[in-house]
Amino acid sequence: MTQHLVTTVPRYSIWQRLWGSWSRDKGLQLILLLLGIALFAGGLLFPVLAMLQKSLQDSDGSWVGFANFRHYLSTPSLGRTISNTLSLGLSITLLVVTVAFGYAYALTRTCMPGKSLFRLIALIPLLMPSLLPAISLVYWFGNQGIAKGLLGDASIYGPIGIVMGLSFWCFPHALMILITALSHSDARLYEAAKVLGSPAWRTFFTVTLPAARYGLLSAAIAVFTLTICDFGVAKVIGGQFSVLATDIYIQVVGLQNFSLGAVTSVILLLPALLSFALEHRVRSKMQEQSNSRSVPYQPAPHRLRDLLALLWCSLWALLFFALVGMAIYGSLVQFWPYKLNLTLDHYAFNSNSVYGWQPFINTLKLGALTAISGTVIIMVIAWVQEKGQYFAPLRHLIHLLAMLSLAVPGLVLGLGYIFFFNRADSLLSALYGTLPLMVLSCVIHYYTVGHMTALTSLKQLPKELELVAISLRISQWKTFWRITLPASLPALLEIFIYLFVNAMTTTSAVIFLYSSDTVLASVAVLNMEDSGDTATAAAMATLILLAAATVKLIQLGLSRALLERTQRWRQS
Repeated sequence: MTQHLVTTVPRYSIWQRLWGSWSRDKGLQLILLLLGIALFAGGLLFPVLAMLQKSLQDSDGSWVGFANFRHYLSTPSLGRTISNTLSLGLSITLLVVTVAFGYAYALTRTCMPGKSLFRLIALIPLLMPSLLPAISLVYWFGNQGIAKGLLGDASIYGPIGIVMGLSFWCFPHALMILITALSHSDARLYEAAKVLGSPAWRTFFTVTLPAARYGLLSAAIAVFTLTICDFGVAKVIGGQFSVLATDIYIQVVGLQNFSLGAVTSVILLLPALLSFALEHRVRSKMQEQSNSRSVPYQPAPHRLRDLLALLWCSLWALLFFALVGMAIYGSLVQFWPYKLNLTLDHYAFNSNSVYGWQPFINTLKLGALTAISGTVIIMVIAWVQEKGQYFAPLRHLIHLLAMLSLAVPGLVLGLGYIFFFNRADSLLSALYGTLPLMVLSCVIHYYTVGHMTALTSLKQLPKELELVAISLRISQWKTFWRITLPASLPALLEIFIYLFVNAMTTTSAVIFLYSSDTVLASVAVLNMEDSGDTATAAAMATLILLAAATVKLIQLGLSRALLERTQRWRQS
């Protein structure tokens, strides 16, 4: 009998062939990229488009084209707001960049004592809402301020107060950029200038400034953008001096004119987009200037220069302490300026505030949820973009969206959320006024910096680790979980604290999104000060500062421990 050999084909062979062309890693990357694009579409693109659409409609929703823009620009009181905003932005930018450059120069190019302490002091404004320096200025130079005579006939309620408050709040942002720019100078250029007999002042203008020019431009762009987009300082201490940020708030909240508020948002968006384009151009130039053969500059002791640097940093550090200290002191005084005995009554929010402690609790929840969810989302999307091997167009698109979120001011984003989410015909209308929607707005609003931090960390990982994982046939997801994440823990902590602090201190991104149950501490501070309860507002703002500072100190301790335990491979 002839036996026939029967070959049985397993049922899953066809699926194996299909799976061979569509690997598990490839499918996972596609899913993550599509989820990331959907996140930016719902949290950024659609709200901005809804805001743009509203600017071309009247109060009834009928299409009117550019009639709203013509009406806005033809009204003298409203058109003057644009010039006020631009003039403030330019003046504050010039002041802050000048002072911050001297401060950064003292920290990087001198041997003055106490550099770490002065750097820590300069970063304090990052941990507080912009409302706090404005409240402090009221105590110093307001109608009942202890130093109002120093201003003469001028009033702190106007451009002077806005310049002082925003300069203080924007200072650390410019300082960090300039420290980085001055720290990367090539010592060989200074050696060449010394050999050629160039005096110190000529070396400064021919070597130091040209090497830091892109850092100066980046700092100027960052300060200008922060200045024109900030809402808190101008609202508290701006008086009758109108700017675009407060004009949006007045049109939407005060006059209920959403169409004109959308027009103002579009006008505010234009300089922000221009700043974003310039910043992108500057960053590309800075990358072209990098040189692997550069030698780090090490300053030599110089008694006169070090003394002047110490005096310069001490002056501004004292001013910082004066502003922060006065706000804290004002929150402890029983009745300013008549009863100056210290008390904690202003911190008893259950008895002296209609909000109670709920705003502070909501703020802690917002900070924690934003930091946790934002860190996970940022790290995963950055990993897919940087380490992914497929779908290059989608990876480029998601990088563009990640960078674009930096160009949208918080007020503009919040107003866009009103038009997109708070609609009766929208399935997402139930999210409006809830904490999850505010978490989404904070993650989107502060996404770019965290994304760049994660990309920088991933680029620093040795490629040999991935090659070994591929040779051992370890999936990309397992490599990410067991190798990439542990090696990126310091960067993850930096992203976490950045999102937490900004969510704790933000006002502009959430001013249009809260409900009676989800009032935040920064919004409560604004409303308290607006109603004349300055001491209670100072107390709530002080709690925000203390909470953010506590979390920052914990992060510093954890970072040091992680560097010692998990990052020894980075050390030579």
